[in-house]
Amino acid sequence: MTTRAPLDLKQTINLPKRILPMKANLVESEPARLRRWKEMRLYERILESRRDRPLFILHDGPPYANGHIHIGHALNKILKDLIVKTRTMMGYQCPFIPGWDCHGLPIEIQVDEHLGRRKAELSIVEIRREARRLAEYYMRAQSEEFQRLGVFGDFDNPYYTMDPRYQADIVRVLGRFIERGSVYKGLRAVHWCIHCQTALAEAEIEYEEHRSPSIYVKFPLDSDPAQIDPALAGKRVSIVIWTTTPWTLPANLGIAVNPGFDYSAVEVGDEVYIVAAELLPRVAEKLGWRDPRVLAVVKGWRLDRLWARHPFIARKSLLMLGEHVTLEAGTGCVHTAPGHGYEDYVIGQRYGLDIYSPVDAQGRFTADVERFAGMQVFEANGPIIEHLREVGMLLAAEEIVHAYPHCWRCHNPVIFRATPQWFISMEKTGLRQRALEAIERVQWIPRWGLERMRNAIRTRPDWCISRQRAWGVPITVFYCQACEAILADPPLIERIAQIFEREGADVWYEREPEYFLPEGTRCPECGGTQFRKETDILDVWLDSGTSHLAVLERRGLPWPADVYLEGGDQFRGWFNSSLLVAMEVKDAPPYRTVITSGWTVDAEGQKMSKSKGNVIEPQQVIARSGAEILRLWVASSDYHEDVRISEEILNRLIEAYRKIRNTACYLVNNLYDFDPTTDAVPYAEMEELDRWILAELNQLIRRVLAAYEAYEFHLAYHALYTFCASELSAIYFDILKDRLYTFAPRSRGRRSAQTALFRLLDALTRLLAPILVFTADEIWSVMPGPLSRELPSVHLAEFPKVEEHPGEAELLARWHRLLDVRDVVLKALEEKRAERLIGASLEAKVTLTAGGELYDFLASFGEQLRAVFIVSQVELIKDEQAPLTVAVARAEGRKCERCWNYSTTVGENARYPTVCARCVAVLEELEAEWDKMHAS
Repeated sequence: MTTRAPLDLKQTINLPKRILPMKANLVESEPARLRRWKEMRLYERILESRRDRPLFILHDGPPYANGHIHIGHALNKILKDLIVKTRTMMGYQCPFIPGWDCHGLPIEIQVDEHLGRRKAELSIVEIRREARRLAEYYMRAQSEEFQRLGVFGDFDNPYYTMDPRYQADIVRVLGRFIERGSVYKGLRAVHWCIHCQTALAEAEIEYEEHRSPSIYVKFPLDSDPAQIDPALAGKRVSIVIWTTTPWTLPANLGIAVNPGFDYSAVEVGDEVYIVAAELLPRVAEKLGWRDPRVLAVVKGWRLDRLWARHPFIARKSLLMLGEHVTLEAGTGCVHTAPGHGYEDYVIGQRYGLDIYSPVDAQGRFTADVERFAGMQVFEANGPIIEHLREVGMLLAAEEIVHAYPHCWRCHNPVIFRATPQWFISMEKTGLRQRALEAIERVQWIPRWGLERMRNAIRTRPDWCISRQRAWGVPITVFYCQACEAILADPPLIERIAQIFEREGADVWYEREPEYFLPEGTRCPECGGTQFRKETDILDVWLDSGTSHLAVLERRGLPWPADVYLEGGDQFRGWFNSSLLVAMEVKDAPPYRTVITSGWTVDAEGQKMSKSKGNVIEPQQVIARSGAEILRLWVASSDYHEDVRISEEILNRLIEAYRKIRNTACYLVNNLYDFDPTTDAVPYAEMEELDRWILAELNQLIRRVLAAYEAYEFHLAYHALYTFCASELSAIYFDILKDRLYTFAPRSRGRRSAQTALFRLLDALTRLLAPILVFTADEIWSVMPGPLSRELPSVHLAEFPKVEEHPGEAELLARWHRLLDVRDVVLKALEEKRAERLIGASLEAKVTLTAGGELYDFLASFGEQLRAVFIVSQVELIKDEQAPLTVAVARAEGRKCERCWNYSTTVGENARYPTVCARCVAVLEELEAEWDKMHAS
């Protein structure tokens, strides 16, 4: 018998050690971890470790290098990073090449603002140098900001559209379109920004609320009205049109009607007006016609090629048939100005009308518009309406608020204006049809993306690829000075591409045509030898649409890309231009899967704007809470819908992060004396509770990996969070504490628990790694065992495998049933706590009464019932007649000062009179170990 003093009870409890701190301190720890990753060349090591694995390519859609990142950028890049990291941990080799769009209006406008009046003194080359400097500055800034988000990629070797090699590839793509016969130059109505003074593509248009005049105007019929119907013979007949752009009336050359609609000729006073029959009640109300008398109803085709008179210009207006005419608004008779509308242009071409556009680049009427010459078009609306009133042609006028096209950069309303532009035809080489067939072979996530892309391709006009600006890749064609013939053959285009690759596209503005043209070049039409260069630049959507070739092919990566991921605006933008380029060059789509994300909005679903004060800046969130919170926000959101963000949402996520981290702390800090290589208990010898939680873990792994596979990151996050908060914190950890803290340190029961904790820690750390990149790596660095030493970062590891064990399904069903009983018991305990019969649940004794199979089921758990219910005693009574009943009473015996359980054995041991028999056995085991250690 030992004669030394009894052990200090507090020193015999296996309390967790502080290895992983509860407080994350992300704002300071994240930059430190970024520095460590850079020093250890983590991204390169990840690729090297998967050198022989299958490649998976997410191709990065390039953001504009014209400012610091906003919350939409954060959503986009974190989503892409989630894909790259999950696919990497699935075992793929996933190089990620970040890119930047450097040319075009967004940057040139900022340069204009910076230069101010000085711009007029600078050459195009000097303006381009300023634009390049600005783009380079923001490329560096955004690169740092994306990396601060924990995004992995080849940021030392990104792609950027102003790279001379990239510019050369853009020229080669242009050459390919020219070679296929798709490119033409023509006079056509295109969107025109009078502030930026350039043509705009469909993808560069945003529709915003705008207040416009809404007017009804009569065009007197010039042809004999009896040609329409005999009832109209000798009548004063007018066609009634409706327009919200009065400024286009000086360019009116025709009126379109639908051949299949019924049109009513209605008499009001001594005049007859023609409108679509179905719209007559609405028009009559608008125009104040009290009792319009219908004289005739005819089909629209009866009006074909009749003539009306312009309301205030000595000119005729041709009536034409057009399927584009609808009954949604207006009169069913559509004012047509071929120089100021796409459909107007199309029908005008069909009927041989001039493409008349008497408006200059600044949006002012030219000299041939009497009365309004020199006026800016929008300012001319009022005077035109007043003139219509004066000449008796205005039937009604009001103002409406409607969606109107605006320039995506300066946010001013745009106009349609006919100008000479370069186009890629959608029809000449069957490009539209080939593109429509190709998109059927692509996976669209969500599925509605397919129909949206169909509509975007089906309805898009020919692609206007020319811009009247300075900062971009020039359209590398020449004009004969003598006859204006165009010189642009494929060998010449390739020659210029090679020059650009060596010297950059600025050389186009620095050198004369002779520098690019082979010696002895002559005009194929007239034999001339003097040429001038095209001054227009290419649409930036051709720049970015070339990226799959300029990046994947040039870097030896597989083509097509596995995934494109961008916002919903890219159906008219990057998804669209990339597809058209790929179809012309490769005759195949450039992507296997296209994923669409929603917009970032505030908590109420409203668009963010500084004026509303609802803007959340990613830099502020990072400075206050860390990038992990932004990553958690992205991962927790169903990004296929608009993604909401607010301070309240972020605060909830901070709380969720704390719960996840607390789970990790419990796991790590209870493994301070566990070595998985020597202390792990074989599965078959583990406690049943521990085997149950590992079965639940297997279920979790299956759910999370399936969600990652399907790009459903929010499902993965919610599964992980629920597992941490429910199965672990609320059930397993609660039940486990007694065994973990009070059993002998090296006992099988405690080692069984630690074996389960280690497996949980290892799996959860890997599963969380793509989302919580910093925290998972921190956890990995303090995880016991050799693996965390062999792989210095969790990002070098792969996802956990499901460890199959026989009888797992039965085990899960058995414990789910027991946990249902536990819920009944906990409710009964809560009721007695409210009655003040007990305080802590260990003060309770639970008596369960059950019969038949349920009794046998509960009895099979034996002593485990006490641990599962976290009470001091459980008595099981068999009663075949009774359903399950739960009775709660005060526990018998005294409270053990070591384990806090109540037991009738407390006081039986003289050496440890305040301790229960179970704890006495542990203490005696510890004393024996102590004596053995000191004896040796």
